[in-house]
Amino acid sequence: MGFNAGLAGSRPPMRLGERIHRIERATGLDRAVTAMQRVTDRIPEGGVRDVLHGVQLGHPLHPLLVQVPIGAWLSAAVLDFTPGSERAARRLVDVGLVASLPAALAGSTDWSQQQQRHKRVGVVHAGLNTVATMLYGASSLARHSGRHGLGKALGMAGLGVVSVSGLLGAHISYALSGGANHADHVPDRIPDGWHDIGTLSEFPEGRPVHGVLGDIPLVIVRTGSDVHVMADECVHMGGPLSQGEYADGCVTCPWHGSTFRVTDGSVVNGPATTSQPVLRTRVRDGIVSVRRADAGVAVPAQRAEEAAAEKTRAKGSARG
Repeated sequence: MGFNAGLAGSRPPMRLGERIHRIERATGLDRAVTAMQRVTDRIPEGGVRDVLHGVQLGHPLHPLLVQVPIGAWLSAAVLDFTPGSERAARRLVDVGLVASLPAALAGSTDWSQQQQRHKRVGVVHAGLNTVATMLYGASSLARHSGRHGLGKALGMAGLGVVSVSGLLGAHISYALSGGANHADHVPDRIPDGWHDIGTLSEFPEGRPVHGVLGDIPLVIVRTGSDVHVMADECVHMGGPLSQGEYADGCVTCPWHGSTFRVTDGSVVNGPATTSQPVLRTRVRDGIVSVRRADAGVAVPAQRAEEAAAEKTRAKGSARG
């Protein structure tokens, strides 16, 4: 009994993910964040940034680019244990060094448009990547000068550092949803059929306004007798589009400047890389209604029916 009581009272060991969460709250990193932000702010606005974000690709570019240096360096490590493969391993180390530059540029561009807690983890991630690149640079020099043993040792050290860095990068992507679609859930929460959201006269012309469908936030833009409706949460980092600016048929997010065409949700300017969810609209007798663009999917409707049935059962139990 005493043993069980001791277990119950003991504190469980801190998981690795929880330790990384501490970095998010490390205000001591803010000075380094500010310095790195000054550097990334020099990247030209517009087309260059959009390419580095992956706007034209429709997918973040950084996760694709990092496969090359990591893959090359990991392959070099495998060859380091294979006799007679020194030349091939050296080439792979060099390929990784060259490929690390565009990967770092794309990653820092994404980093510059994220929130402060993302940036704190990101600046450590970038610092580790810099250390790993320096180790691989030294490894390359050693290999080219014929000191293959030293080159292999430096390469293994670099691989260890880049592995830890990759863990932090994964934390930004998965635990903090950096680069994830922050509005992808919206269509799945809307039941089938048309749903009224207000009268045409309620919505002023030529500016975005906030609306709701149940508890789902929407951004509504009226142009004459036409009404355009999108999810209000920006796909990039969840910013409120209804608080943004409307011009030339597009809404710009007030947080990081992503711009979306209201007719189809397509990205005009990054950092967002995927389209904003758009709802179909109709106006009948002055009433504005919306429905999902992919009408006919049964799962959300089924969920709505189950929720309604559960609510009815709860009312019946309360009366009883």
